[in-house]
Amino acid sequence: PKFGMVAVGEVHPERILGHDGARPGDVLVLTKPVGSGVVATAIKAGQAPAALVEEAVSVMATLNAGAADAAREVGVHAATDVTGFGLLGHLRALLRASGVSATVEAGAVPLFAEVEALVEAGHVPGGTRRNAEDLAADLAWSDGVPPVVRTLLCDAQTSGGLLLSLPAERAPQLLGALESRSPVAVVVGRVEKGPAGHIEVV
Repeated sequence: PKFGMVAVGEVHPERILGHDGARPGDVLVLTKPVGSGVVATAIKAGQAPAALVEEAVSVMATLNAGAADAAREVGVHAATDVTGFGLLGHLRALLRASGVSATVEAGAVPLFAEVEALVEAGHVPGGTRRNAEDLAADLAWSDGVPPVVRTLLCDAQTSGGLLLSLPAERAPQLLGALESRSPVAVVVGRVEKGPAGHIEVV
């Protein structure tokens, strides 16, 4: 196989949102729903409902620039995109770099409409399955988290959102700033002291 790589821009050193500054007590804010990898797989099989395809395309076409601007305006400790390694995979990388652990509230994570039915029908990307296997040693699942939701939290995203770690007292300001700039803006968890990269999902 052959591939090409190209630099398409530069980032000012003072505008970088790093992934190594999350601190215990921070909350985690997500800016797009998860499940786009499952939707894309269902599209390939001709099994994705038209309304869901329209929603997913709209969300994936929404750039993260507005969300990044809001994060810089409010001030966040750490940030990561949510793409091929899924929500929990990218969160683990952020936690490892920051030397902390986290708790994620599964019920708070926004999902694309009807996407759970697509998982139950078997439209799960290979990358999503590999993510779940790779994450297994670092995850502690509550018994109340359904298997379908566990899969979606590991779903390999296409043009996913941002996951932002910031002080709890700044969360209302960030959510307000994101209201007109992102498909969703919701607190999905919190950063805690603990083994670097460990995630409790409740």
